[in-house]
Amino acid sequence: QEAGLTSLHDIATLCRPLRGSAPMDEPPQFDIDAELQRTLEEHSHETREHAQTLENLCQQLGRRLGLSASELAELSLFSLLHDLGKVAIPEHVLEKPETLTHDEWEIMKRHPEIGYRIASTSPELASVAEYILSHHERWDGCGYPRGLAGRDIPLPARILSVADAYDAMTRDRPYHTGISHEEALNEIGRCAGFQFDPEVVNAFLELWEERSRTQPAAE
Repeated sequence: QEAGLTSLHDIATLCRPLRGSAPMDEPPQFDIDAELQRTLEEHSHETREHAQTLENLCQQLGRRLGLSASELAELSLFSLLHDLGKVAIPEHVLEKPETLTHDEWEIMKRHPEIGYRIASTSPELASVAEYILSHHERWDGCGYPRGLAGRDIPLPARILSVADAYDAMTRDRPYHTGISHEEALNEIGRCAGFQFDPEVVNAFLELWEERSRTQPAAE
């Protein structure tokens, strides 16, 4: 299934810095090339709306958790490219509406490692390669591909894990009807301490609590 990786080697070059000569004390800014964005949308089956929602949630969480400007810039890039490795996963696996077989699931589980290898080839993406590799790890060590646990998982990956789970649960898909906002928050709270970092979950729940106070009529 990795036959396409050679042709995908240059995909990372499509993501380029907006400021090649930015002062060293300013965070880098990145432009996700339109061609790369289309490729990711087509092959990961995630919409631009999902990517933008995920980036927005990650940024809000990152600020609440005290990330620096440069760390927030990396988090933004990572949130857009976390599923980069899915460009090398066969279409019949990505598109299958039914439960994946054991063999198909083993293929799907390789996408963090594939994304890591792609990102590592580009100076513009190398800083988020480790995050891409870690975005399916779990706080309790039962994730993949390395079985990392707790704070051994990079913080950006712990942040994205919560934000991505919320968006996945609440978004309608062909094979899944989204649950309500409150149901999703309850589920994330329930999973704190074994699937998710409790500190990140607390920050996420506080974020929505603040929103409900400032926008009581909004869901």
